[in-house]
Amino acid sequence: MVHGVLIHDVGSPEVLVWGEIAVGTPGPGEVRIKQRAVGLNFIDVYHRTGLYPLASLPAVIGMEGAGDVVELGPGVTSLTVGDRVAYAGVLGAYAEERIIAADRLVKLPAGISYETAAAMMLQGMTVRYLLRETYNVGPDTVLLFHAAAGGVGLIACQWARALGATLIGTVSTDEKAELARAHGAAHVIVTSREDFVARVHEITGGKGCDVVYDSVGKDTYRGSLDCLRPRGLFVSFGNASGPVPPFDLSLLKGSLFATRPSVMAYTATPAELAANAADLFQMVESGGVKIAVNQTFPLKDAAAAHAALEGRRTTGSTVLTI
Repeated sequence: MVHGVLIHDVGSPEVLVWGEIAVGTPGPGEVRIKQRAVGLNFIDVYHRTGLYPLASLPAVIGMEGAGDVVELGPGVTSLTVGDRVAYAGVLGAYAEERIIAADRLVKLPAGISYETAAAMMLQGMTVRYLLRETYNVGPDTVLLFHAAAGGVGLIACQWARALGATLIGTVSTDEKAELARAHGAAHVIVTSREDFVARVHEITGGKGCDVVYDSVGKDTYRGSLDCLRPRGLFVSFGNASGPVPPFDLSLLKGSLFATRPSVMAYTATPAELAANAADLFQMVESGGVKIAVNQTFPLKDAAAAHAALEGRRTTGSTVLTI
């Protein structure tokens, strides 16, 4: 038996309970890993609250982590015991040890720590597919990125700067605005005192953005659509304020496009996962993207970490340590 964080019912952060978990032996194509660090993401909140329903309860949530391979299942040849590995997009991270399919793991370069890997895998691979695949961002791209001082946002600010793009970020406070600017945002809008739609049109001379990346959801989607140029792309990839409600297609005026992508869909095959992770590692090792681990909590204190994340008391990435 090992320890981990379980939920027996959906609800507030208090449903996250530290307890014993049976891990078992890896089956064909699987490995057992001893985890060193686990990433905290809004998708964890969605699972905890039931917004994204779990298959059954009790359950272990969490979608990314990093650690060491301690046991191989039959047929695994791509990894060896002792390999440093990381993953994202596989439920069950809030545990000291876990079983996971070998083809969902990537080997960690020597220069990337467990904590950095846990902070960047889901968020960094999300930024990679958003900026390189969902929309191919380049030097001529003008984009709006909501929550620019969050974990995903700070990585996006840096990656967009490396690509030569113009990133307009939204944040909730002046302190977060300074953080977004320091990480590469060309323009920052403080939504607590500024109308982001009006400011986007002012910044772009009325042209609008090529693409809007919206992880906020219910509170911002209408304004996001109003920020786009004709034939622009609305990318809804999160629900921090609640899910986007059903809306009339007539809102896509100006021949707009809309999509709802996920990191799981963009890393569905081992080849896609390897390509995404390789680009992310290259950006981090080159210094083009620096991962800001601004908060750490022991894994057993996951409830406090969730409360801080939902209370907008975090910036950058948060890591749960083991």
